[in-house]
Amino acid sequence: MSEIALTQAPAHARHGSNIGQPLTRRDGVLKVTGAARYAADNHPPGMLHAVLAISRIARGRVAFLDVAAAGAHPGVVAVMTPANAPKLAVDPEVKTHPFVFRIDVLQNDRVRYAHQPIAVVIAETLEAATEGAALLAPRYETEPAQTGLDGDDGFVPPVLGAGQPAVLRHGDVAAGLAAAARRIEATYATPAQYHNAMEPHAIVAAWDGGRLLIDTPSQGLVLARARIAELFGLEPGHVLIRSPFLGGGFGSKGLLTGPQVLGIMAARLVGRPVKLVLRREQMFGPVGHRAPTRQTLRLGTDADGRLTALDHHTRTATSRFDDFIEPCGGVSHTLYAAAAIATTHEAVRRDTGTPNFMRAPGEASGSAALESAIDEMADACGMDPLAFRLHNYAEVEPVSGKPFSSKALRACYAEGAARFGWARRPRAPRQMRDAGGRLVGWGVGTATFPALMFQAEARAVLRRDGTAIMESGAHDMGQGAWTALAQIAADALGLEIGQVEFRAGASDLPDAGIAGGSAHTATAGIAIHGAGADAIARLAALAVGDERSPLFGAGNAGVVARGGRLHRSDDAARSESYADILARAGLAEIQGQGRSAADPAAQTRYAMHAHGAVFAEVTVDPALGQMRVTRLLGAFAAGRLINPRLVRSQYYGGMIWGVSFALHERAVMDPRTGRPMNPNFAAYHVPVNADIPAIDAILVEEHDPHVNALGIKGVGEIGITGTAAAIANAIWHATGVRPRRFPVMPHEVVALMA
Repeated sequence: MSEIALTQAPAHARHGSNIGQPLTRRDGVLKVTGAARYAADNHPPGMLHAVLAISRIARGRVAFLDVAAAGAHPGVVAVMTPANAPKLAVDPEVKTHPFVFRIDVLQNDRVRYAHQPIAVVIAETLEAATEGAALLAPRYETEPAQTGLDGDDGFVPPVLGAGQPAVLRHGDVAAGLAAAARRIEATYATPAQYHNAMEPHAIVAAWDGGRLLIDTPSQGLVLARARIAELFGLEPGHVLIRSPFLGGGFGSKGLLTGPQVLGIMAARLVGRPVKLVLRREQMFGPVGHRAPTRQTLRLGTDADGRLTALDHHTRTATSRFDDFIEPCGGVSHTLYAAAAIATTHEAVRRDTGTPNFMRAPGEASGSAALESAIDEMADACGMDPLAFRLHNYAEVEPVSGKPFSSKALRACYAEGAARFGWARRPRAPRQMRDAGGRLVGWGVGTATFPALMFQAEARAVLRRDGTAIMESGAHDMGQGAWTALAQIAADALGLEIGQVEFRAGASDLPDAGIAGGSAHTATAGIAIHGAGADAIARLAALAVGDERSPLFGAGNAGVVARGGRLHRSDDAARSESYADILARAGLAEIQGQGRSAADPAAQTRYAMHAHGAVFAEVTVDPALGQMRVTRLLGAFAAGRLINPRLVRSQYYGGMIWGVSFALHERAVMDPRTGRPMNPNFAAYHVPVNADIPAIDAILVEEHDPHVNALGIKGVGEIGITGTAAAIANAIWHATGVRPRRFPVMPHEVVALMA
């Protein structure tokens, strides 16, 4: 069986509606017992191990590799270099699709960034492959590398991110600033960040003639299958990708990467299955990252504190050979009712790997700057930061003028502020200390993320024994998709969740779209909902047209599926079991198909976003600048919640990432060589348990009849937005100095306070 099927039910599953129940994860036991099989856990017979050799320079060419020494090492089977790498059917430099990025797969000896793959050593053991890679001892012809954002080589990109405009203007910003009673201008810097999921990128590839079996973590199985088929000249149906579990993705596993392709090429070269797993430092380069930004915001208000203008300019970086531009200005389009808004972006080309989608791309960096600037503007107006946000609350989307499909942000502000105790916050900074003499500050940030939805398919099978199968090539990277999607399936089929076998995680199942943009539950869920409804409709047609059925003639009144039975809508006592309907029709099963896609009419008419508010308490040592987040509270409204337990977990994860953004996380690049100086968990700091404070999330009720058939919005990324700025704003409230560079560093705080 290519897919993974989960059938066990949580011990506390309730009769009736499964949607809305806080069920525990269906795959939890598999994960805690080690039975969940990740990509690198697969060991097909005859498997070899492959190890990348990576460049230690950022620009130039590989002048020499000691292939003979590496090849002579005991256990080494082959050394793959540009000289002998299998040729691809399509040039990997050609962009055949908007979501195709140029990859480095040993096309030539050029080096375009540090940690670029320059060879692959394939051996009988991992140790032999690792030692063989070390023996390659590369020599380079080095050219000067350029990092950072400085320089006069900026350009305006044609598009940002997934196709957003680089420049967007609404109203006359220059006039709005000129007429303003109060103005601020501030520049905020965010660093390069790298995905660093617990599970690194990995692939196990096995050729069987013209067919290819792959185990690899993927957030987009069908996209990956199509790209692999294109590169290797195969029919898509001849490629099977299995990806039942991901140890985190954060966007980096959404699109096929160079190392995955190299693993497939290595297997073709040696004619045996090959496993290739990236080491931690190899995650810093060929598999994407969040680009650094420098964002300048200019805000103006009238004498009453209402925004007359908001100008948001972003300078960011991409690689020299491809384009991905961080769309930071998008958050400024939607949150505040400024009379005039402009967002502009420019980029510079640098000697790095190509940036890519990273959790809340654009919104994470953009909200850190915007929400810091809003706080500065509130202070300039002499207003409480939360009051200022409410004073400039947008009842319609400011740039488009569209009404929101739903917006419960006022409730988020109110419920969050009440639980946090915001009313006790003194407006002036440096007014609070804890028992140890540390300065205490409180900050707030608004959270927002678009409610997206992609195309997907699903297939449902009702069986005569009263159970069902739901199939969709869905992806679970830790967010709980196995459980939430099974809950939707059970409700659509009128069964208990334990009666539904949910099959997912393989490319030969119906296309579930991509698990990105916080859209997977809506995308796959609507297709699953539709497949269940179609199966029930087909079953009902058998019953209502059969004189022997108690449901005969109920076509006009309709039927309801509940508890494995169809009930007449106008007479619930008249019902029949699925098993009896199928048995009388002589059928072992009946199938239904479902599809999902965003509604163009609704998208044209409404602005669709999830919203929230994050409140942070921070303590700062006045002598050392040491900062600790001591309380963190988010209140979020994101439409209908399929599983509140999983939703709260996602909010926690997002806010924790916001702590990381605010205080810990950055890639440090050597300006002389272009190499990352901290490509490991010892120096690339992320929060540990001791860094995470008391954290809570309020699930604010919100009903959205327009966003999709189930009213679902995404929850995976919104927790980051607002959090970093809330912490920075709390640091200002504690110290009286404004952090404008992320992560906020103790020595910088001390210097500013001096």
